[in-house]
Order: sequence, then C-alpha cells, then structure tokens
Amino acid sequence: MKIPTTLKHKPVVVSENYEKVDGRMAGNTDAKGLSLGLAQWNDRGKVDISAKVWRYTGEKWSRQSEELPLHRVLDLSILICRSLEHFREAYRYENLYDPEQPVIDRVGLQGDAMTVSVCTDNERINEDIKLFSQALSDDDEMIGERLRTLSKILKDMGY
Repeated sequence: MKIPTTLKHKPVVVSENYEKVDGRMAGNTDAKGLSLGLAQWNDRGKVDISAKVWRYTGEKWSRQSEELPLHRVLDLSILICRSLEHFREAYRYENLYDPEQPVIDRVGLQGDAMTVSVCTDNERINEDIKLFSQALSDDDEMIGERLRTLSKILKDMGY
C-alpha cells in the first residue's frame, strides 16, 4: 500500500507493505507502512525529522497513526534493550524485580540520565510484571531477530 505524500508528514524514506512483517500481527494489521520524513509539527524555518507508523482502517488513513521524533524512537530502543537485559536475570527475584531497588539503570544522555525502572506506582505491578515477562519470553525469537539485524547494521555503520 502506498503511503500518502499529501498529508502534513512528508515521507522521505519509506517501508511500504509493512503489514507483511508487523510482528505477531503480520498479515492482519492496520499498520501499513513506516516512514522517516519531515515532521508534521514543523514551523517555518524549522525542520525536524520524524518516524511515522501509518495505519489504515480499510477505508481511510487512521488518525491513530503515530509520529515520533527520531531521538524518541532511539530512546524507546534503549528502554527496550535495558528492559530485556533486566528480564534475563529477573528470575532471581520473587516478583521479578527488587522492590527495594526498582531502578534498572540510569543511561547517560545529554549531560543527564534517562532512568529506567520498574513502575512501582502500578498497583498491580506484581501481576503485570509476570505477564510482561511472559510476553517477552513468547516474543523472544521475533525480538531477537530484529535486535540481531539492528546490531549488524550498527556494526556495519561503525557503532
């Protein structure tokens, strides 16, 4: 499916037909494409790049399509990786985390740090964290394939 070019987000690099590889939802998803392009929130004289997931309802492009600045996409990737690392060793804790030390990591960024922690404000955290851990386990092969691909591309780029 062709990604529209007449809307506010202006695609520059696209992955059309994303519905064929959209994880567990492949073949049965409304996420039809991904793009990197000029952000819809750009003002005159200011140009930001964003990543966008294009969703299509079957009749029209959905207002639920998501657009994120590139640094947030990368920050989410960091959050995913630190979470995966935590859950590799989480079995050591009765509730899959240490309630006395819920901070998983502090990742240095821009002269400060992004804190990665278990959400102890969630009143059902002990139940939800087990469901989360099981879902990570169930999707391990699919996530691993994407991480290996990303790792290879980053190495090829010199990172």
